[in-house]
Amino acid sequence: MNYVFLGMSLLLAAASGYWVFGRGTPRPTGTWAMGGLLGAFALAFASYAPLIENAVEALVPHIARLLSNCASLGAAAAVVAVILQLNLDPAEARRLIRVRLALLVTAVAGMTLLFTYEQFTNRSPQAYALYLLLYISYLGFAVIDFLVQAVRQSASTRRGSVRIGLRVAATGCVFALIYVAYKTTRLVDLGLGLGLIDSTVECSTLVGRCAFSVTAPALAVLLICLGLTLPTVAYPISQARRRRWEVQSFEALDPLWQDLSTAMPHIILSPARTEDVSTDSDFLLQRRVIEISDGVLALRPYRSREVQEAVQDTVDAGTAHGAATVEAAILRAALADRKAGRVPDNVAPRSAEAASRKDLQGDTEWLLLVASAYARHAGRVADDGRPEPVGAWDHD
Repeated sequence: MNYVFLGMSLLLAAASGYWVFGRGTPRPTGTWAMGGLLGAFALAFASYAPLIENAVEALVPHIARLLSNCASLGAAAAVVAVILQLNLDPAEARRLIRVRLALLVTAVAGMTLLFTYEQFTNRSPQAYALYLLLYISYLGFAVIDFLVQAVRQSASTRRGSVRIGLRVAATGCVFALIYVAYKTTRLVDLGLGLGLIDSTVECSTLVGRCAFSVTAPALAVLLICLGLTLPTVAYPISQARRRRWEVQSFEALDPLWQDLSTAMPHIILSPARTEDVSTDSDFLLQRRVIEISDGVLALRPYRSREVQEAVQDTVDAGTAHGAATVEAAILRAALADRKAGRVPDNVAPRSAEAASRKDLQGDTEWLLLVASAYARHAGRVADDGRPEPVGAWDHD
């Protein structure tokens, strides 16, 4: 049991340190509440470890119970503070958090007084029952409070990692409520003197009665912490993946961009602010997409319907890849015609697939398909200004 509780305590303490000191500045909303949550859970688990429990109780008998219970209530208050700060505007969140902190101070003060009274009355059952009532009342209130907020927020958020994380945390609340139900049963047992639960038996395993008093709260802490931390862990991973996609997309668009910008230098918006794409991939990719789109717009008078119909006969133009192949061939022929000063008799309209893309993400994905077809099938404009063959056709 020492390994389980001390291991979790060290892990939670490290996570608390990361949240408070490792997030950089400015710190995101809820940083201090999350750090307090993890720190309180770390203290609670440390007090459960027999090694720590024996050490502190050598000084004050049964003090480990008070420490762990107060830490649990502090963690419960912190977890509610985290979700309130995420769900509500700052002023409303601060108001509700102050109310919950006042209730926390009242509960902890009452538990401390009752614990002290127990010490002078040879562990009075009545005092312990009142102590337990304060503990489970605040804990149950905090768990239900957080559960309602988590379920509500998970139903409205659009970020997948936040939605999954809140649902994991809500599952942890279920285990916390099992623990609250166990403590309530123990309170009723004490009040009625039924003797259903032997409080003198120490837990040495994670099953049997200890499944309610030890395993359930341990799982609750683990799932709540995991659920609240998941978005923070997932965010840098998703950002790294996005940056990699941006860099790869920037490079994949280069052949098409090179031909367009060489033929029409005016489409280049401004000199690059950096030569390292990875340091400013978002800005550079957006600029490249805009420049290519401007180049495509400038070629509108040179879009040949003859080329469009010829390529449509060789591909499935109803698919995105087929439409991109047609568009690549049209652009390639348009560049050659513009360079030669030829204007087609019939102008091909803008691609319906391109028109369906309504945002920068959609434009980028479409141009990636076009650039791929341009580089793979269409080739590039020859030095003599005439396009090279595309598949089974040639543009005269």
